[in-house]
Amino acid sequence: MQNKFFITFLGILFSVSLSAQVVDSTSVEVDTLGMEEKVSYGENAIYNTKALDKFFEKLYLLETTKSGKVRVVHIGDSHIQADFFTGVIRKNLQEKFGNGGLGFSFPHNLARTNGNYFIRYSSNESWNNHRLTKEKNGSPIGLSGISLTTRAKDFAVEINVKDNAYQFNTLKIVSPQNQNMFEVATAKKVITLESNVPKKIVHKIKNGEAISIIADKYGISVAELKRYNAMKSDKIRAGKTLKIPTSEMQKRSVKRSEFIPLSLTDEVNAHSFYSETLMDKIYLIPNKAASNFALNGLVFEKNEPGITYSAIGVNGAKASDYNKYPLFFEQIPALQADLIIVSLGTNETFDKMPSVDYMSQLNTLIANIKVKNPNVEVLVMSTPPSLLYRRSLNRFADAYARDINAQATVVNHASWDLFAIMGGMYGVNRNYRQGLMSSDKVHYTKSGYEKQGQLFSQALINAYENFKVTKKN
Repeated sequence: MQNKFFITFLGILFSVSLSAQVVDSTSVEVDTLGMEEKVSYGENAIYNTKALDKFFEKLYLLETTKSGKVRVVHIGDSHIQADFFTGVIRKNLQEKFGNGGLGFSFPHNLARTNGNYFIRYSSNESWNNHRLTKEKNGSPIGLSGISLTTRAKDFAVEINVKDNAYQFNTLKIVSPQNQNMFEVATAKKVITLESNVPKKIVHKIKNGEAISIIADKYGISVAELKRYNAMKSDKIRAGKTLKIPTSEMQKRSVKRSEFIPLSLTDEVNAHSFYSETLMDKIYLIPNKAASNFALNGLVFEKNEPGITYSAIGVNGAKASDYNKYPLFFEQIPALQADLIIVSLGTNETFDKMPSVDYMSQLNTLIANIKVKNPNVEVLVMSTPPSLLYRRSLNRFADAYARDINAQATVVNHASWDLFAIMGGMYGVNRNYRQGLMSSDKVHYTKSGYEKQGQLFSQALINAYENFKVTKKN
């Protein structure tokens, strides 16, 4: 009898969700294991592909002429910051259309957080950081979603390419209001400076030694020895040490690295360095005319035609977090994006944000992007399936996905329903048992994100191939 009532209650909840009412699913425990017969997988296809015509036209030109660049920017939260999901998409698109370079990069490790492994950053100084998910404190948060600042005037950031596929010819430096804060160098030389300094003599006291014996040994008075060591009595103890005053001098060598700055080109949205030959190492150093330093990101490209795929993500981010920072939108033009993909929503579901509010923040984000990038095309991904607090169906994610698809033609963006493609509201436990999700039932495993990347790559390429067929007809 109890089971019958429980199943009836779940049926009521399900019917309410179909009526597009958002239910506070955290108020009841839901037997998601018993609902797996309701799992259904959506078609792996992009909706409203007309919104991508200009992007596909550029892809077609790249494919047929083997020249130029097509640039994609992917904005999101933790699954984008880690670059597992986006890394697969980048690899697949570059295999088909050519590798134009890594695109955007940020020294996440210097900000004490995670990032991709393609570039290794190291510095002789500690850097201050602040994320857009925290309360505003005046930090210059821009393109990376994380501020990275220092007042040190002798820092050096060593940049090493770990994956040879992403060696570069062009490096762009993005800073607040495009201020000229940095210089670059490709080599350093070690300079040895020598000087005369007072010789340091330290005497280790042996058993049976008196202070007078030690003073006589070095030709100084007891009073002088006591004064030099701030002693108030003649008592000494074996094993301790005494500093011995002396007028002798000795040579001291000090070694320091000196970088040879290279010229940068002042562009509208960045300062850039270009090399005729491919590079895998460079140094970022301070511009001596600057006093404060803030790095919002770097862009790496190579001379070859192809795709660049820039991943910008912040752990825990929501659309409203990005919307707080005008500098973020002001700096997007530095990436020269042809397509911007937006993947946000999971963190909003844990705020139990009604779909109408989520869509308002999402559309504000899209509008802010298009104000600064009027020719860019936009694709919105729904959030993948998850559970709220490991036990409750995430009906908020379901509502977000439905509304994203419903508005695509109205707002003129493409959409990809990752929520439905990964099994929808009831697909979480199956995804978990297949090793695609972590135990928190929110984040996906590396293989789970990679599967999502494979699915999206295929959907985007299929949509492009359909575009070519239509174009020829």
